[in-house]
Order: sequence, then C-alpha cells, then structure tokens
Amino acid sequence: MPTAYVLINCDLGSEEEILRELKKLPEIIEVSGVYGVYDIILKIRSDTMDKLRETITWHVRRIDKVRSTLTMIVIEGQGDKGKKQMHEIS
Repeated sequence: MPTAYVLINCDLGSEEEILRELKKLPEIIEVSGVYGVYDIILKIRSDTMDKLRETITWHVRRIDKVRSTLTMIVIEGQGDKGKKQMHEIS
C-alpha cells in the first residue's frame, strides 16, 4: 500500500488550524507538530500511488496557510524486517 511522509512549512501561528484540517483526511495515518526546519510531519497511506499523489497535491498542499511541503515516498518492502525485529525486542 503506497505510503509517504510529508513535511510541512506553514505560516507562523497556523499550526493548530492546519493540524485540524489534516486530521479530517481519511488517508492521514499520523500527524504531529514538530520543532525544527518544518512545522508539521504526517504519514499518509492510500490504495494507489495515484490516489496518494492526488491527496497530497489537491488536499494537503491546498490547505490555507501551508507554505511548502517535502514529500518522501516510502519504498515498499524496505524496513519491514526491521519493524518486526523492533517489536520482538519490545
């Protein structure tokens, strides 16, 4: 299932408003405010790569007061083994 992480820069003071809008999108798995160069990070998953791109382009990036985004698409199959090992350690 296509998955991506998106880093968002937004207008100063608009973080909570943007977080509320992002939480309305069913494709969003996780969303958090962060310190550093970016203001918000989100994890998004969709049935197809086209739907993933569409959601990011037409919904996430179009939210009022979003200045810019950086999208990192997950390589399917990489990291799955490490994820299982982390659960076994816990």
